[in-house]
Amino acid sequence: MKIILLSGGSGKRLWPVSNNARSKQFVRVLPSPSGGTESMVQRVVRQIGETMPDCDVTIATGEAQLGVIKAQLGTGVDIVTEPERRDTFPAIALATSYLAMEKNCSDDEVVVVMPCDPFTDNGYFATIGRMAEAVKDNAADLVLMGICPTYASPKFGYVVPQKGEAGKPVMRVEGFTEKPSEDKAAKLIAEGALWNGGVFAFKLGYMKAITGRYMQAASFAEMRKRYGELPKISFDYEVAEKAKSIAVLPFSGVWRDLGTWNTLADELPGCCIGNAIVDNPECGSQVINQSGLPLLCIGTSNLIVAASPDGILVADKEHCERLKEFVDKLPQEPRYEEFGWGSRRVVDTSASAVTTHVCIQQGSSTGKIYSDEHSCVLTILSGNGNVEITGRGIITLSAGEVIKIVKGEAYEITTSTAMQLIEVRL
Repeated sequence: MKIILLSGGSGKRLWPVSNNARSKQFVRVLPSPSGGTESMVQRVVRQIGETMPDCDVTIATGEAQLGVIKAQLGTGVDIVTEPERRDTFPAIALATSYLAMEKNCSDDEVVVVMPCDPFTDNGYFATIGRMAEAVKDNAADLVLMGICPTYASPKFGYVVPQKGEAGKPVMRVEGFTEKPSEDKAAKLIAEGALWNGGVFAFKLGYMKAITGRYMQAASFAEMRKRYGELPKISFDYEVAEKAKSIAVLPFSGVWRDLGTWNTLADELPGCCIGNAIVDNPECGSQVINQSGLPLLCIGTSNLIVAASPDGILVADKEHCERLKEFVDKLPQEPRYEEFGWGSRRVVDTSASAVTTHVCIQQGSSTGKIYSDEHSCVLTILSGNGNVEITGRGIITLSAGEVIKIVKGEAYEITTSTAMQLIEVRL
């Protein structure tokens, strides 16, 4: 079995600790069994490793998330990046083509597609195992996970089983209802409908045939080059709602969408994360501080206070779902980014310069950085390594060194020890 994790998002729902380069699934605020904190995607990949150790994971994502995925997951997963943002159907088509053409998986290989950020228990992954078995047994061409609803919500899509199927371990599907009214949702639940959990299982050949209706490519490289020819449509609309043979398996364990601050707050490890103090830990307020500055809250109640290089949020928990409408009015350029080699944090901006604190891990390389639109000055704060500048060769770096990069030059830093530096772009 192969698992494809879908990773997208614009980073607005948990602002300011999420941004365009670090969507909510990469925010490290959940308690980790090993101590400290972990992100939603780290938690899911850890759970897959614990429950299905022989299962290979591929992440389907955009180019903007490549660095943070490598930073958080290392080399333990395969990554397939979209050349352009489209929708879940083309993203899944590209990822399954990667499995077929680059990993040489057979048409009978069972593929499970799921979100990268559900907050759930290990029973969720046991259900995925049963979905895979249902596909192997030809119970249906497409098998879904249905979340047993706990209330009538207009925020979710619903999977409607055929009459007489309710209660069976594998139920044939009658159809779908997308985000109904609360009254309609209550009626659907009474008839046995389930929340659509966004988890799909199928044989690789099934998806290859559907993709082949739009494109015949001789290689994965060609498939990726012609990616724009695939229709910009969701997997639900293009595949699930058109499927002739479709079944659903119910899951009744812990399942939550931690998509807003008020839902995430219940899972945070205490009232403070980072350099913060709350005068009354029982006040219902929670503070997440990634700014590097001390943060003090006195006499607050039922608030989310979040600070990062991207900004500061002070919000009543009951109003956190309105966050996106206000974040849309703010500058979208991220001030903190993670990469496979380290991180960058903007510490100051002015009309003439942007000052950034850069951390590079031991034995890492930044890859080529191009200064086509600016010159910059690098001041090494700590660590050792070298910088290769196009046309100038290799220069040894150590604490106190100052390097000027002229506009139009490209450079690449390689470290022998962990390095910190200040970069001033002029």
